[in-house]
Amino acid sequence: MPRYPGHPDRRPVLVAGGSSGIGAATGVMLAAAGHPVALGARRVEKSQEFVEKIIAAGGEAIAVPLDITDATSIDECVTKAEAELGALEVVVSGAGDLWPGRTFEMSDEEFANQVTIHLLGAQRLYRRVIPEMIDRRRGDFVFISSDVAADPRPHMGAYAAAKAGVEALALVARQELEGTGVRASLVRPGQTMTGMGTNFDAETAAAMLNDWVAFGFARHGFFLKPVHLATAITTIVTMPRGSHMRLVEVEAEAPILAPSDDKPQQGDNS
Repeated sequence: MPRYPGHPDRRPVLVAGGSSGIGAATGVMLAAAGHPVALGARRVEKSQEFVEKIIAAGGEAIAVPLDITDATSIDECVTKAEAELGALEVVVSGAGDLWPGRTFEMSDEEFANQVTIHLLGAQRLYRRVIPEMIDRRRGDFVFISSDVAADPRPHMGAYAAAKAGVEALALVARQELEGTGVRASLVRPGQTMTGMGTNFDAETAAAMLNDWVAFGFARHGFFLKPVHLATAITTIVTMPRGSHMRLVEVEAEAPILAPSDDKPQQGDNS
């Protein structure tokens, strides 16, 4: 028997945060690659829209209720996903939302909410699925972080602290899983155009962006698209066994300078 038997033909996937943005794009891409996919989210009706697209394209998918802040909801989500699709081979922890604000102006509850969603939610999901992966001696768990974890910026104190915790968790997970056959990977996205972070008012957004400019964080106005992160995640989990993509950083490419005047060319960054 080879030291690392290949992936099984059927690799069921659970994507936490599968109702929009990176999670939905990841679910669609993995389903197109032949994976049965469970999209877990609070907004089940939104997840169902992507499920219908996947099924129409010939894939296999279900929408499952998931509140990442509730351990019971996590357990029920995993149980239902496995009952419908089979034992989970791939889990992507991408559920979350963003509320910016200066750290000294945020309430204790606002700060704690972001830590609960992004860090404690990831840990609870990880703890629920990893023991069974270890028993099977294979599996992929993908943590979604943010470049603010490595490079914090104004108005992102709670979010950056939570994502820094996610990165520490992912590092410890890799160490503790060594030799088990289970892979823990981390994706660190740069600025991405998703629905997350669009629920705050114009005044809040302006204050945040002005402070980013003052500290040199807004080098250009291009954003990643969810499909760019979905591509990274798909690459990670489809790597042959015996290899391990531990950290993948994805940043939006700067606009190309026009040869004549060294000014950025106009257009999108598709």
